[in-house]
Amino acid sequence: MLALSTPFASRAQARTAMEVWKGPKCGCCKDWVTHMEKNGFSVRVHDDGNTDARERLKVPIAFGSCHTASVGGYAIEGHVPAADVRRLLKERPDAVGLAVPGMLIGSPGMDGPAYGKRKDPYDVLLIGADGRSSVFSRYSSK
Repeated sequence: MLALSTPFASRAQARTAMEVWKGPKCGCCKDWVTHMEKNGFSVRVHDDGNTDARERLKVPIAFGSCHTASVGGYAIEGHVPAADVRRLLKERPDAVGLAVPGMLIGSPGMDGPAYGKRKDPYDVLLIGADGRSSVFSRYSSK
């Protein structure tokens, strides 16, 4: 049995660094950060809004949401599931990043007790360098 101090154990526990910009009182943003942390991300949070970050990371306003993140050279806009972020980092497409525009009920961070069991269908969009988008993942209401 391996001891926890072995180099292998350290690599297995490595977390992916991410920065998030959000408003200071946004509860759904906080819940999304918790979702990301539970899924292996180490998140540094900036509570001074996300407008400047969205612009700096070249996310068109049409894809806007309540928080913006940066991870592995990509922008993540809104309530994108951790599994999609992992897939993005594995596949490494030539893109700005991923977005779930708006605040869709049932997406991570918008899925707490206050929303009951409601799950609206939504798409995770891949934002290309040209500002166009394509569907990266699709989530149904089932």
